[in-house]
Amino acid sequence: MNPQQPPLLTPDSVLHRASERLAIRFGGVFSEETVERVVFESYAALARTATVNTHLPSLATRFAQDRLTALAQSKGAIAKPVPEVLFVCVQNAGRSQMAAALLRELGGNGVHVRSAGSQPAADIGTSVVQAMNELDIDLAQEYPKPLTDDVVRAADVVITMGCGDACPVYPGKRYLDWQLDDPDVLTLDGVRRVRDEIKAHVEELLQSLEITPNA
Repeated sequence: MNPQQPPLLTPDSVLHRASERLAIRFGGVFSEETVERVVFESYAALARTATVNTHLPSLATRFAQDRLTALAQSKGAIAKPVPEVLFVCVQNAGRSQMAAALLRELGGNGVHVRSAGSQPAADIGTSVVQAMNELDIDLAQEYPKPLTDDVVRAADVVITMGCGDACPVYPGKRYLDWQLDDPDVLTLDGVRRVRDEIKAHVEELLQSLEITPNA
């Protein structure tokens, strides 16, 4: 522990308090022990690739809350009022982040979106952030997340982008594979091209889900 860090601000204390809040939120669905396990597992998973740990407990709390929601949905304990779409690529730092952001932007409240990576990077690619900013879509609050079984189980549609066989396959789900170049090895113009290809795919997906795109 950093001797200058107040005890109440240590990662463990922050995570314990987050676990308590989430245990109340998911009361009657998960036990306190289950919630705490998911919170600390989420922190450990993000810490494996994080280069800066300052905001890691808060990101882990967000990640854990989304995982718990997904797990509750897969068990039927929480209703799914709209289709759940999961985008998966290798690093969750380029293609899947752009796809998730575009689907949120165009699908609005008609769809719920998640993204993950089979081998998540530490940060979202700079050129990816710049290309999305050009469409007035801000990725500042997004972060690479590892692929977990719970988010796959909760999804209605799973869309992979170059992650091979990393994504588990469950019956009753719709699986798609979008063949797209990896932005990590492209120039900014190349990233823009991939972004526009993803947007076209997203518009087709919305049509197939019978969701009217936002203007």
